[in-house]
Amino acid sequence: MTTPLRAGAAKTNISPALGIQIAGDIGRYRPCTGVADPIYARALALETEGRKFCLLSLDLLAIDDAWTEEIRRRAAQTYGLPAEAVMIHVTQNHGAPCLGNHFCRDSCRLIPEKHAWLRGGDLRYNEPAAAGALDAMGRALGQLTPVTVAAGRAIDGRVAFTRRYVMRDGTALCQPPICDPNILQVEGPADPEVSVVTLTAANGQVVAALLHHTCHPCNGFWGNEAMPDWPGAWCTEMEAHFGPGCTPLVVNGCCGNIIHRNYLNPDEPELKDYRLLGRQLAESTKRALARLTPIPAAPVRWASEILSLPRRPVPTDVLAKAQQLLRANPEPIWKDEIRVTWEWVYAVGIVDIAEEQSRPFPYELQGLRIGDFALLAVGGEPFAETQLGIKRESPFAFTQLAHMSNGFVGYIPTKRALAGGGYETNIGRGSRLHADCAELIEQAGVKFLQKLRQP
Repeated sequence: MTTPLRAGAAKTNISPALGIQIAGDIGRYRPCTGVADPIYARALALETEGRKFCLLSLDLLAIDDAWTEEIRRRAAQTYGLPAEAVMIHVTQNHGAPCLGNHFCRDSCRLIPEKHAWLRGGDLRYNEPAAAGALDAMGRALGQLTPVTVAAGRAIDGRVAFTRRYVMRDGTALCQPPICDPNILQVEGPADPEVSVVTLTAANGQVVAALLHHTCHPCNGFWGNEAMPDWPGAWCTEMEAHFGPGCTPLVVNGCCGNIIHRNYLNPDEPELKDYRLLGRQLAESTKRALARLTPIPAAPVRWASEILSLPRRPVPTDVLAKAQQLLRANPEPIWKDEIRVTWEWVYAVGIVDIAEEQSRPFPYELQGLRIGDFALLAVGGEPFAETQLGIKRESPFAFTQLAHMSNGFVGYIPTKRALAGGGYETNIGRGSRLHADCAELIEQAGVKFLQKLRQP
């Protein structure tokens, strides 16, 4: 069957060396002590009518703005891809390093150099990880072959749950004690969709599969071993299903308030086996594969748009308290031999974002369309409500959202969540956008998809 779309996919091992800082916690020194399962940079390359596009899915916690720009610069220089044709998504894996820094800007001088890991990254890891991502991209571009496209979905309520609860005093709490009797209700919904998009060559081999679910990958939070969490385990399961010629890529959705732990289950284990979660998601994927819908491989389009979003003002008293703390304690305040107090780390972030608050926040929306399928990349960690609103109003039959894409933003709570308080609403580097931004992103995301849908 003649098709206007060609695709190729590849992966490169970007597991950290021993001693590299594992990100995913605040103020905790986590030098890598080993690799439980490899972490990868996975790339999907597309070509239509001579134009090329590449999606990167990285098994990392985050990527900052500077390294997003650097990878795009090198992709343009090496492969001739413009910035809007390079989508960089991280799965937000809490058992892996960060590419760049996310606790403060590179220009911030409040963290002593001897404790540079408090910035959230590790300088020794950046270049190998970026080189690995570009290697995967180059090999994917070198394997382009005509493909047909199909999509399917299933529902699975075993993996992802809200982690925010309205308590009986009206406040909100993130990750309360299991079955806390002070819980009044779940604050918001989870997204139970498991969706898959297959790109299949003429010989029947699935070249790549886009796997979409929505959940914080936090199973590796407590340890110092690098691991890919459920996204990597899901890919491993689907590689076995499709065969060695396939590279699955996970597209993790807007999971700012979603985690793999059910706080309403009295038998919930303290830790979960990420490989089991991967097998469960693979089971649901196979149900979706049993009823795939063919997707026309045209039109194929991609686009990027920058929104100017308002920042949340730092309250004067909060800023003054942070400045006073740092003047009195220019060196980190240690809780124990490996932990710096959150109060000190947050003070750095508050002072850092206060210097930027007069300027609008440049927020990127990036989209890919293949026929009746759309992939929308958004920045930061919007809550599931934002994603569900976009999916509900999307003009496409199949829509996937990729959060934590193209740089670091932080949490984007709903107005309701900000009013209730809780961890994700604490102002700082990890939560700095205005209360209106969740709604603004939802509205802009729907309009963006509508434009992508136009003939």
